Amino acid sequence: MMISCHSWKIILTRQLGQMDTVEGAKGGKVLLTIHFTNFQFMLAFLRDANTSQSVIDIFNGLEQMLSYEMFLTLFPVILTDNGSEFSNPLAIEFNNLGQQRTHVFYCDPSAPYQKGAVENNHEFIRRIIPKGKSFDAYTQDDINLMLSHINSYGREKLNNQSPTLVFSFLHKDDILKKLGIGIIQPNDIILTPQLLKK
Repeated sequence: MMISCHSWKIILTRQLGQMDTVEGAKGGKVLLTIHFTNFQFMLAFLRDANTSQSVIDIFNGLEQMLSYEMFLTLFPVILTDNGSEFSNPLAIEFNNLGQQRTHVFYCDPSAPYQKGAVENNHEFIRRIIPKGKSFDAYTQDDINLMLSHINSYGREKLNNQSPTLVFSFLHKDDILKKLGIGIIQPNDIILTPQLLKK
């Protein structure tokens, strides 16, 4: 559904997720990130290549893991850019049974700042995995550990509460477990390369 950023602002009344790709070394594994703007909670999924099918596979897997109803609750609206990996919105919006599970909207061309929240949150990833470093040595468990630390870090916009605590308040703790995200105590949070030293 090709609707400009200006148009979707008028109709959005529900939880918004911003979606993006984080690249490691050129030609290697990449991350798909989904950032929930209202409580600054982020998910990241390791992909072998930056393809449209890899994005679709992640959404199919999320729906299967969470259930159709929970998927609808968590991902009602997704905003992304016009990257080739997001070039098949219908396969993201609709499941294999033809049921609509989300609504995908695109930023205006050459305007990634319109999804600035997810890009700003990538700074936390870069503290742990510096730009240009390959993701090839990491597993999804490593990425989940990293996101557990990132999401457990308090945010000023959340009155210094962590995105994980806000998420667990709005949704069930078992959803966090299904997503592979744990709660890290403040004194145990590590946001440096030491966390995933390989």
